[in-house]
Amino acid sequence: MFLSKKSFLRIICAIDCIVGADFMMAQNSIQVKNTQDFERNEIVSIPVSRLTSFLKENRESDLRIKNTQNQYIPIQWIDYEGDGKNDELLFQTNIAAKKTNSYTIVADAKTPLPETKLTTYSRLVPERADDYTWENDKIAFRVYGPKGQAEALAKVKGSTLSSGVDIWLKRTDQPVINKWYKGYLTDPMFYHKDTRGEGYDPYHVGDSRGTGGVGIWKDEQLQVSRNFITSKTIAEGPLRTVFELTYAPWSEFGVKETKRISLDLGSNFSKFESTFESEKSVPNYTVGITLHKNEGESKLNDKNGYYLHWEKIDDAFVGEGIVIDPKIVQKSVAFKSETPDQSNLLVVTEPKNKLTYYAGFAWQKSGQIQTQNDWEKMLQKQVQIVANPLIITIK
Repeated sequence: MFLSKKSFLRIICAIDCIVGADFMMAQNSIQVKNTQDFERNEIVSIPVSRLTSFLKENRESDLRIKNTQNQYIPIQWIDYEGDGKNDELLFQTNIAAKKTNSYTIVADAKTPLPETKLTTYSRLVPERADDYTWENDKIAFRVYGPKGQAEALAKVKGSTLSSGVDIWLKRTDQPVINKWYKGYLTDPMFYHKDTRGEGYDPYHVGDSRGTGGVGIWKDEQLQVSRNFITSKTIAEGPLRTVFELTYAPWSEFGVKETKRISLDLGSNFSKFESTFESEKSVPNYTVGITLHKNEGESKLNDKNGYYLHWEKIDDAFVGEGIVIDPKIVQKSVAFKSETPDQSNLLVVTEPKNKLTYYAGFAWQKSGQIQTQNDWEKMLQKQVQIVANPLIITIK
């Protein structure tokens, strides 16, 4: 039996309509609302539980997100528990003040996921003792592990005994971790010199808190842990890197600590979530920033929950800061000591089993800030971002 051209076209049209209807059924609308009076460039996190209707009919691997320009945008799935099941879907939004952005979830297995030009990244670094280092397009950090601790106790030159948080000053939006450590293998001073226009590491941590280390403040003394003992990478990137560190029991109170750290693309602040168990009742948990040789300026704002340090390192200024829920703050102090590495800006908080805070920085040579006022405005904005999350509606 032969079909006429007219009949054939009708069948093709009907098939197109059916396919189109199925395609339309596999869509959800996402509304992202910014309630604040400033532009926000952030990572949107959607729990998988809010995608149930879509995932009943479609595979996770087929999910794509389109913006209003009908362009696919990068996404990232995260399995926080390591059980093989994704817990969260991420994508980036840039949203004007007091505006709402619209996105569409579609099932499209044929279109490759778009790649990001920028990324977040983290990993354990066995080639230099066992640092754990993380970065995004703005900043980079590192902390120190058990091999570094063993070497420090054995008086090995260049090793570090500290649970303080080191910062690396970047002035490129490209990754530097692998490049800098590769250079370190042939030149131990490789990333301590700013000779490539990418930045460097001039920041001294020692036994201080660096930028965001934790302790217990008692009798004008800070009790702290040693280096982390285990690490676990949860997500490398591209939109968010996440990892966990554990610490051996520390302080006279026998505190066991698990610290989950995450860093989003485009942010100057790492999110720290410390979970504690203790053998004895603890008076507080304290977050700090090193004051180095007490030559910088500090600003403590218990009312709004942000803490600022501004100092000159070599030939440029660096702003370090902490943002925390002001409701849990007992007090704060810029503690100065004649003992090396014991001068710290300290934020003393109520002894809850879980402590969440943000710690970060900006370097003058990165072009992100130029003055102390610029840095304070960035901290104030971070306070508003934390207190007023983007409102996500899925239809």
